Amino acid sequence: MELIESPVQFDSIWLGGHVATMEAGQYHAIHDAAIGVKNGRIAWLGEASQLPEYQAEQSHDLQGAWVTPGLIDCHTHLVFGGNRAGEFEQRLNGVSYQQIAQQGGGIAASVRATREASEAELVASSRRRLLSLMQDGVTTVEIKSGYGLSLESELKMLRVATELENTLPITVKRTCLAAHAMPPEFADKDAYIDHLCDVVLPKVAALGMADAVDAFCEGIAFSVEQVERYFKVAQSLGLPVKLHAEQLSSLGGTRLAASYKALSADHLEFMEEADVAAMAKSGTVAVLLPGAFYTLKETQLPPMDLLREYGVKIAIATDANPGTSPALSLRLMMNMACTLFSMTPEEALAGATIHAATALGMDETHGSLALGKVADFICWDVESPGELCYWLGGNLVKQRVQQGVVT
Repeated sequence: MELIESPVQFDSIWLGGHVATMEAGQYHAIHDAAIGVKNGRIAWLGEASQLPEYQAEQSHDLQGAWVTPGLIDCHTHLVFGGNRAGEFEQRLNGVSYQQIAQQGGGIAASVRATREASEAELVASSRRRLLSLMQDGVTTVEIKSGYGLSLESELKMLRVATELENTLPITVKRTCLAAHAMPPEFADKDAYIDHLCDVVLPKVAALGMADAVDAFCEGIAFSVEQVERYFKVAQSLGLPVKLHAEQLSSLGGTRLAASYKALSADHLEFMEEADVAAMAKSGTVAVLLPGAFYTLKETQLPPMDLLREYGVKIAIATDANPGTSPALSLRLMMNMACTLFSMTPEEALAGATIHAATALGMDETHGSLALGKVADFICWDVESPGELCYWLGGNLVKQRVQQGVVT
């Protein structure tokens, strides 16, 4: 008697479209593709002509759409009180970012507004911003604290980030950015770093409130030596690190981040070849933030040729924040990465998918379409993947799929 194999069982299957898998940071296009999903994971992926006999509870016709991994926004400051539109006007009238900070504006203004806002108010305002990102194709987002700068307010921000993940179909990675700026109650930077190391980081770790730790290494923020003390404690608590580095000047923060095998170093306009070499050796991802570059009207470009030469993975993010990058579209940032930083559309899409996943330490499960990976993907109303960087705005999302479920 001949043994007959049972049909492959899927929860859902997608047919009639094309897939850019983004494996190894390249399109790796599959035309006339099929995607089978089981238990929220990709169970089959390939040309539809090779699909085995199957049964599926749900079948979806892509009608010629292109499918990519869900976009990953790996650097945001989405949780904050108030806004800083007034500072935007100041900068347009010639006042520098550093001058605004010295006048009590900048991050300090957002700290005041965030401390005054209730947790419910922060959830409501952050939810609106996050929905804009989601509608534009984002399925995973990193959210930093850093506008609290006290134990109570930092924890409040991290709880808001957790609440957003619990109530919306999105994956949220939480980052403690307590070393963002000086709080008003501290006059000495070393004393504040001591407070973070002795009180804030241990509490955040004990409560399991953060997936990583970040700091701002800059003349208007914290020195390399101060950040290193902060990183040592984070490392001892089992928390991976990230760093805002070389945004306004070259201080060597990137090399420090690389020495701690940081997940990413971000901004990087003033990085030097030694920084790039250190990142290549450590595997630290370069996260570029064209929204801040554009908003601040900067002229110092990140060293793109060096990053490519050394094979450093490059991610793209919105840096969504109230002061220097009020950006709510990751696709727009991909366009800016192409137009401002001379990236190709393929590089930009890799920067918002697989390389962004690596910058969050989750590339084994997210960021590309492959067997066993989480079934987060976007079905786009485009004729080629390059259109995702071409169009300035507009609703290109036909279907948003989170863990195999249309949302």
